[in-house]
Amino acid sequence: MAEQIQVEKRESRGKRQARKMREAGKTPAVLYGHGEANVSLSMPTDALAAVLRHGAHVVELQGAVKETALLKSVQWDPFGVEVLHVDLTRVSADESAEMTLALVLRGEAPGTHHGGIVEQPVHEIQLMCPINAIPEKLELNINHLEVGQSVKAKDVPIPSGAKLLTDAELIVVHCVVPAAEAEAVAPSESAEPELIGRKPAEAEAEEE
Repeated sequence: MAEQIQVEKRESRGKRQARKMREAGKTPAVLYGHGEANVSLSMPTDALAAVLRHGAHVVELQGAVKETALLKSVQWDPFGVEVLHVDLTRVSADESAEMTLALVLRGEAPGTHHGGIVEQPVHEIQLMCPINAIPEKLELNINHLEVGQSVKAKDVPIPSGAKLLTDAELIVVHCVVPAAEAEAVAPSESAEPELIGRKPAEAEAEEE
């Protein structure tokens, strides 16, 4: 179920007005989509923070506007502490949206007990997902992962009805031997062995 958030319409625009709004505990937002006019809104900063903390992607707007909306874009300050602005797009329960979801690993890879380490080169997965099935994040169990094994994007569990947009063959996590250990066990390069009976080049030159 989508989280609810109260919104108000705002008439004033501009950086100065937005700053005053944030100082008053409200965050500016814009609602657009579905061929309807854009609506400038404001919402309680603490309520928005709770929605983001819960990892919600879809919200039910209440108050001045009653719409189901997707949190399309969240603009943060340079320090990633304060939300400066939010873009919302109108959606309906029977449509799908392109989403980028965090990929979280669960469990412990058996390979870590045999000299391996788990590396996760991919931390986000892109999906085309039904609005009513968008999860907070995607979870991948690695309790089966041994040294030398990997998991591809196509193996990540996704919601029913969702379509994977990330390259299906992309390796998202693997269990590998640490580089230092791999180098230690690799055969070292040695100089070309001297052939028995072979004379040094200088000696051969003298004999000529």
